[in-house]
Amino acid sequence: MHDRPVPQCLRCGRALHARKPQSLQKVWAWLLAGLVAYIPANIYPMLITRNFGKDLESTIVGGVIDLVHHGSYGVALIVFVASVVIPIGKFIAIAYLAISEQSATVIRGHGRQQLLEVVEFIGRWSMIDVFVVAILAALVQFDFAATVNPGIAAISFALSVAFTMLAAQSFDSKTVWDAYEADDT
Repeated sequence: MHDRPVPQCLRCGRALHARKPQSLQKVWAWLLAGLVAYIPANIYPMLITRNFGKDLESTIVGGVIDLVHHGSYGVALIVFVASVVIPIGKFIAIAYLAISEQSATVIRGHGRQQLLEVVEFIGRWSMIDVFVVAILAALVQFDFAATVNPGIAAISFALSVAFTMLAAQSFDSKTVWDAYEADDT
């Protein structure tokens, strides 16, 4: 074995790596953290609304059901897709990518890279629910008639989204391409 010197960053002096060290372990850790944060995001209230002194707490799914009962089917569908379908889809996609990186034959060919790009793209838009809650809380503050405040689920949901974004960013795309090359042999 011929030991070559490890190149170092000229600015900070840290070792440079051709690959992200321990990327798969980081993916699994961030994914698990995202799953753990997603549980209270669905159990606890996302919004706490006060109308003329009466408090109403609503979870994500409870809010969707309320929207359907009020006839707002389009908004209910958007909230359901953005708050339930997409996060669960991201969890499944990231886990599937991590498994395919370990076993190299789960997804064939270029599909791994495409799936990773889709997960990263969706991650940019996943915070829309949190922004809606923040905007509602800022706009609806009529102390005498109605107020809207974010619940603890808003924080949990934001953390879950951030953790899944970090999980997707932790993938070493070079290993995705290594598995692609292994498929061709």
